[in-house]
Amino acid sequence: MSSKDTIDESLYSRQLYVLGHDAMKQMSSSNVLIVGALGLGAEIAKNIALAGVKSVTLYDPNPVMMSDLSSQFFLRKEDVGKPGVTRASATASRLAELNSYVPVKALDVPSLDKETLQSFKVVVMTHALLSEQLRVNDMTHGSGTHFLSADVRGLFGTVFADLGTNFTCKDTNGEPPMDGIVVSVTQDKEGLVTTIDEKRHGLQDGDFVTFSEVQGMTELNGIEPRRVTVKGPYTFTIGDTSSFGQYKGGGLFKQVKMPEFLNFKSLRESLTAPECIISDFAKMDRPIILHAAFEALSSFEEQHGRSPRPRSKEDARAVVEQAQAILQSRGQLPEGEEANKLATWLTTELAFQATGDLSPMVAFIGGFVAQEVLKACSGKFHPLLQHMYVDVLEALPKEVPSLPESEFAPIGSRYDGQIAVFGKKFQERIANTREFLVGSGAIGCEMLKNWSMMGLGTGPQGQIFVTDLDTIEKSNLNRQFLFRTKDVGKFKSDTAAEAVVDMNPELKGKITTFQHRVGPETENVYDRSFFDGLDGVTNALDNVAARHYMDSRCVFFRKPLLESGTLGTKANTQVVVPDLTESYSSSQDPPEKSIPVCTLKNFPNQIEHTIQWAREQFDELFEKPAANVNQYLTQSDYLSSLASAGDSGYAQQVEQIKEYLVDARPQTFDACIVWARLKFEENYVNIIKQLLFNLPPDAKTTTGQPFWSGPKRAPKPLVFDAHNELHLAYIVAAANIHAFNYGLHGSTDVAHIADVASRVRVPEFVPREAKVQINDNDPAPTSGGGSNAAEDQANVEEVASTLPAPSSMAGYRMSPADFEKDDDTNHHIDFITAASNLRATNYQIEPVDRYTTKGIAGKIIPAIATTTALVTGLVNLELYKLLDHKRKLESYSNAFVNLALPFIAFSDPMPAPVHKFNDEEWTLWSRFEVDDMPLRDFIQYFHDKHGLDITLVSGNMAMLYADFMPPKKKEERLPMRMRELVEHVTKKPIDQCHEFLSIEIMADDRNGEDVEVPSVTVRIR
Repeated sequence: MSSKDTIDESLYSRQLYVLGHDAMKQMSSSNVLIVGALGLGAEIAKNIALAGVKSVTLYDPNPVMMSDLSSQFFLRKEDVGKPGVTRASATASRLAELNSYVPVKALDVPSLDKETLQSFKVVVMTHALLSEQLRVNDMTHGSGTHFLSADVRGLFGTVFADLGTNFTCKDTNGEPPMDGIVVSVTQDKEGLVTTIDEKRHGLQDGDFVTFSEVQGMTELNGIEPRRVTVKGPYTFTIGDTSSFGQYKGGGLFKQVKMPEFLNFKSLRESLTAPECIISDFAKMDRPIILHAAFEALSSFEEQHGRSPRPRSKEDARAVVEQAQAILQSRGQLPEGEEANKLATWLTTELAFQATGDLSPMVAFIGGFVAQEVLKACSGKFHPLLQHMYVDVLEALPKEVPSLPESEFAPIGSRYDGQIAVFGKKFQERIANTREFLVGSGAIGCEMLKNWSMMGLGTGPQGQIFVTDLDTIEKSNLNRQFLFRTKDVGKFKSDTAAEAVVDMNPELKGKITTFQHRVGPETENVYDRSFFDGLDGVTNALDNVAARHYMDSRCVFFRKPLLESGTLGTKANTQVVVPDLTESYSSSQDPPEKSIPVCTLKNFPNQIEHTIQWAREQFDELFEKPAANVNQYLTQSDYLSSLASAGDSGYAQQVEQIKEYLVDARPQTFDACIVWARLKFEENYVNIIKQLLFNLPPDAKTTTGQPFWSGPKRAPKPLVFDAHNELHLAYIVAAANIHAFNYGLHGSTDVAHIADVASRVRVPEFVPREAKVQINDNDPAPTSGGGSNAAEDQANVEEVASTLPAPSSMAGYRMSPADFEKDDDTNHHIDFITAASNLRATNYQIEPVDRYTTKGIAGKIIPAIATTTALVTGLVNLELYKLLDHKRKLESYSNAFVNLALPFIAFSDPMPAPVHKFNDEEWTLWSRFEVDDMPLRDFIQYFHDKHGLDITLVSGNMAMLYADFMPPKKKEERLPMRMRELVEHVTKKPIDQCHEFLSIEIMADDRNGEDVEVPSVTVRIR
């Protein structure tokens, strides 16, 4: 991203909804130095380059070695030992391809001096000796240059942040400011604000709020932010209001994000008493131990000029002794035998794994550190205070402690960093794994990158399968880092596969790609033989429906599933293990809260309401009518089928066809302008006048209270002004989309459009008596005008008779406008922005810009590369555990992350709930498996074998049998085999690819009680 005021929204669209324009502009003027270009340095550099900092400079003068390829995805085998090629120079050329807005270079200096360091906004040191970290931080602390250091050793990681003194954090959590509607404010030394009881205010003690539109106590409007003390979910105090006027009504409050000023210690100052965040609340006693252990490890490396050898007890003993000496000198030695054992074990493992270089850990820590870099650049989100230590020792294979040191010794391969931790045999297991990746977008790209570094699927029996039906778009390039500009338009799965084969040629011929949606329609592709050949499934999906489907398939075929998702800086992971954990579908998020219809139609009070109204207007004006006309023209019995079906919208659709096909069918673009001008009058003038005619501004409720109060805001009709920018924006967008519907050429000649619109003769509007729907529970007003049904039907038939016969318009079709948020030339978002803001103006709601409207109307999911990298690392740490076939629930972890805070929490997966019938226990992983047999035998089998009396059988979305069926129907079905029965009832043949039927039964146990039982799998081939 350039440092100009403009931001390429088509590239950064998802990220903008995470960081905002101001933070990204700050980033675009921030240059970053990454010291150390091994895997961790490359991961951090990749993420911040994608995010759009001003420039990235790499410093690592070391030559490329084969072991560097363990996690350094920018390096290639041909770089190893190449004269004049350093880690930094080899990395820089490939890193530069990621983002054309971010220059990348390799720094060529003998050492880092003060002048060089202070020319950067942020300096990040990776895999550096403690003495070098101290030297560099001493030069940066207090200079305005922010300092970060990080390291990954096997299954251990560490991060340190020093952002200097008086660092300004502009937004500590990134959450949207709270706002709400005021019901009352007391005159008091501690003025109590009460808000509407439809929505909790969501504030916390210490938050600040401002007020507007308060009547009576007008002193509150526009004053400096007031500090809040929460009294309840709908009340809070704001300090002294005793001298203010008496509150009469109305009012809005809005939270104001106040900056927080933070002071950081230097690394040297924080060595003896480090401030650490807890990365795993089950390991709260470990950070202080690991702080000393990493210091002791650095001391060993400085003294010996090398890292401890993998699993070398001699080297580990020296590190442990040094760590104990450090803890003792600081009075931090753990107390008690168990605590001492833990300290010794942790330090020993760190020494054992010191040469370990695991791609998943690099992704985890690298994603975290990259977000800290962006915080340092922008002041957006709360930075790390100040140390973080993590370990994922649960991922160690069970047999590791019993293996000889030789099992972990380097063999000169690109996987030596992984072998150092897990051993050669486990590396073979990784290589011979067969994994199915569903989706190759943001998470999918990161997943494949990790797998290529791990060597997953590279062995003789190994294979990776990838499916994704999408093609690459420009907006993908900001976070789906396997893709480049030249790849736009290509299939994601093919392109991603090619990219990782380039990273690791051992994957050549080991990745099979598909372009299929996963679902019932592709079960002939992803059938039993396909699933039987898998070791597991990894989801990289962006929709819940597909996740539930893949979860059901994994449960059915008893395959482990790795699940993850991101939302801006937030992320979660879930591991699903057959016979051990619950599945993804075992728990579901609450449904998204919908906006009441009456609020949308008559009583909006938030911009979200007007945007949703405008989004529905788009469909009602530009998509549904054109589709309706096309159906009329192509289906000879369309109207009669609607009428015979008793469709409640029949009359409306007939009127709509007449309007769009006959009455308002334009021949020129000017006619489209006229149409748009009349729609303006209809939606922003007439319907408001009608509403106020029925409910005047002084209307009272049945209890005598003002009707227009609280969440109900009295609207005002607009007066069209061709010189008003917002009014004209609506006409331009509406006229152009209307022209598209009819295949006419549009125009953006604003002067001409304004001139035509200003000369339109608008019919005088006369309000009529009508009922208004106040609540969703009230009956919707009818449009019959009091006439009887016969008259209504006659009127509809009369209108229908005036329609041109479809045969007279052979070949004519309209073009429905399918909403597309990412095309800036189609006027779709322009229309919704203008339509929403006009309605907001009607109701005195503060309008919002196009960017905000696009995010809400397009339901854009915020995304940033840092979170994606981190969550993928966490998923692959669970993959190690699955490959080790661990059977203890506590060996696995689900993760919950919010990088904005920063916050990381791990929890054990939930066990699969246990059910029971008769004396048999079962879980969601249980199945009855039977051969195809007559229904009579099927029922008898469950009675004899399991003590169950079947009362109902269903399958393929049909009821096959029930004990309440008429005797004749039961007698007809009982002799049928299960396959025959399904085909008979559904009237559809079972596809040849299906080897099984999934049958659900309801049954009573031996005591005659209705009980839940497992599903039944019937083998039919």
